[in-house]
Amino acid sequence: MKLEMTTALAVLALWIQPSVRPAKAVFPGQSAMIAAPARRRAVPEFSLLEQSGARITLADLRGKVWIADFIYTSCPDTCPLETADMARLQSRWRGASDLRLVSFSVDPERDTPEILARYARRFKAEPRRWLFLTGARPAILHLVEDGFHLAVASAAKNPQDAGLIVHSPRFVLIDRQGLIRGYYDTRDPQALQRLDTDVAALLENK
Repeated sequence: MKLEMTTALAVLALWIQPSVRPAKAVFPGQSAMIAAPARRRAVPEFSLLEQSGARITLADLRGKVWIADFIYTSCPDTCPLETADMARLQSRWRGASDLRLVSFSVDPERDTPEILARYARRFKAEPRRWLFLTGARPAILHLVEDGFHLAVASAAKNPQDAGLIVHSPRFVLIDRQGLIRGYYDTRDPQALQRLDTDVAALLENK
């Protein structure tokens, strides 16, 4: 019983993580996260495969504002909801040529570029504006955990949980210099409203 309780608490900790604690906002209407330059972290260099088969690196996103999320295509619950929210962002910011959406697979062994391409078509992702990335598991784990400071872990403690992956349901906003500017819980409508405000602010700051 004690072991089961410890496991449950560990999974809960993964779910509610991260990250930096918001600082006091500087500008009216602007998110606390975006107004805290001392807390900004740089996204580390990476080289991953996109659903098109192209290799994408951090350099390909420099000069762009981008929103990252973390999904896997066989996810039965949160990932379809997150991806639907990303699809709404794609529609909301259709005219923003400097904005990119980037979905990282946390199940790279199964999420090949071909599988990600089918998943992208399901949500009507525009290939030039919305990237789906996969790669070697160590590279993905390093990027998610050490780069974005989010958690990811297998939940397969029981046979019925085989294939389940516990991961953060947050969007991450990155600026043109590759600095993390905010985390937004996709389960919180107010957080998604703050994301819209912060995206607008970064797009205006060229």
